[in-house]
Amino acid sequence: MGNERRNTTPLRSRVTTDGLDRAPHRAFMRGSGLSEEDIAKPMIGVVSTHGETSPCNANLGDQAAHAHAGVKEAGGTPRAFTTISVSDGISMNHQGMKCSLMSRELIADSIELVMRGHAYDGLVGFGGCDKNLPAIIMAMVRCNAPSVFVFGGSTLVGQWRGKPVSVLDTYEGAGAVMTGAMSREDLEDLERAAMPTIGACPGQFTANTMGMVSEVLGIAPLGSSMIPAVYAERDSVARKAGGMVMDILERGGPLPRDLITRKSLENACAIVAATGGSTNAGMHISAIAHEAGITFTMDDVGAVFERTPLIGNLRPGGAYYAIDVHRLGGVAVIIKELISGGFMHGDTLCLTGETLEQAVADAPAPDGEVIRPLSDAIDSSGGVIVLKGNLATEGAFIKVAGLKKRVHEGPARVFESEEDCMKAIRKQDYEPGDVIIIRNEGPKGGPGMREMLGPTAVLYGQGMGEKVALVTDGRFSGATRGMCIGYLSPEAAAGGLLALVQNGDRIRIDTNEARTMTLLVDEDELASRRARFEQAKPRKLAGAHEKYAALVGSAYAGAVTHSGAVEWPYDEVPND
Repeated sequence: MGNERRNTTPLRSRVTTDGLDRAPHRAFMRGSGLSEEDIAKPMIGVVSTHGETSPCNANLGDQAAHAHAGVKEAGGTPRAFTTISVSDGISMNHQGMKCSLMSRELIADSIELVMRGHAYDGLVGFGGCDKNLPAIIMAMVRCNAPSVFVFGGSTLVGQWRGKPVSVLDTYEGAGAVMTGAMSREDLEDLERAAMPTIGACPGQFTANTMGMVSEVLGIAPLGSSMIPAVYAERDSVARKAGGMVMDILERGGPLPRDLITRKSLENACAIVAATGGSTNAGMHISAIAHEAGITFTMDDVGAVFERTPLIGNLRPGGAYYAIDVHRLGGVAVIIKELISGGFMHGDTLCLTGETLEQAVADAPAPDGEVIRPLSDAIDSSGGVIVLKGNLATEGAFIKVAGLKKRVHEGPARVFESEEDCMKAIRKQDYEPGDVIIIRNEGPKGGPGMREMLGPTAVLYGQGMGEKVALVTDGRFSGATRGMCIGYLSPEAAAGGLLALVQNGDRIRIDTNEARTMTLLVDEDELASRRARFEQAKPRKLAGAHEKYAALVGSAYAGAVTHSGAVEWPYDEVPND
């Protein structure tokens, strides 16, 4: 392709490279080893969350290096940089988890600042863990430069005593040890087997769910997300991604905001529902929509979840893993089936400029076991649904994929934090039938909206996963299963009714057609409680926690921290 471009729109990077008064800028570039020819080419950012913070990110630098080469081969000048990542797995079940969702905003902000500060012409991004996937996509939509996203892939599935296992089994194993159903020695063996390679968790947890979402939104290459992290074919996918961003730049599109439309957002929700994906995805989809200036709330997410059949027999609600989807033909198998049944829009765009329907035309049919045909769906509605009622007037998410008991009514057992709840769970200081309440863990109340896989997995490991319910204004992991309701909005710290619940109050949860969660306390009593209620004195915060708590909005709209649809201010070009 050389330096000739069919698209004549001025390159953003020319504001840093062209003109008399840009001599110092060019000096910095020459100091980085760039030649005259390099400086004349489009400047493409290549970002990853590579690091040693978790196995999810461990080989993203290698993948980014292949994209770097792909950009160069296609006539661009690649500029590599990295950003942070907070591991949900390692921050789980302690105060560090408050940093996880916060990191989504910081990652998006950091990429925006590099892209704006250096006026790069395009971006290739590699993410590998729960929050950095949506964060990189959010940054791409915010900057609206030619962009290609690649999920770094999941770990291979562990094998333990002749059965497949993942890290989820170790969480649940901890609960089994507490009840005496498993020995510590067995748990130690399981721990060593659960994650045999680098990569993200292998089930349909948040990372793989958002990997699928990235393909459906059209911002990732089709066929890329389900390839295991350690497979050699990832090298060629990454190299092609580098070439793709240059193709998009040459053509002038499609740009991220051409790809992120109401229809593509509905498609993203459909892939989550059809595969029993993570409840986190609903909130992330709303946040991505926000970057494009589209209001897409929990209600919009829930409407798609409601009408989309569950056809993916995937962990944690089902039996199979990401690698099994890859062996069948990837996400395209599911997309084609959903389009054929009218559950997904086929006319949205992909990176190549094709429509989604055109791009999956040659995909094979479902195998009937890992992915069911629509004619033999596992359930008539999605694996994740929205509940409403006086306890959640805006809404709350629950994953019902694999849930055997769909209605629960019982007395509230109230805890003011995750730590307080875990103390009781470790001692099994609760009763079958209880509705365990963990409040003050929402976006503002936490702050940071912690993920509750620790309590939910231990409950499951204790054999109580469907004998109690757990309700929180915090989040859940994509690996969570059982009668677990999270993202409750409005949260307790924002005046939600959750703040007024007392021990012993009856709560009814109906995940069948009613889709309700109701605090069974009469209005006079609630009015009396409101009159007496005093919000706890805010804790002294500082640093990132203070800034986040001051800015973050409701989970109902994605727990975002700015007003949305940021405009790029570079209309000026150097005169000299």
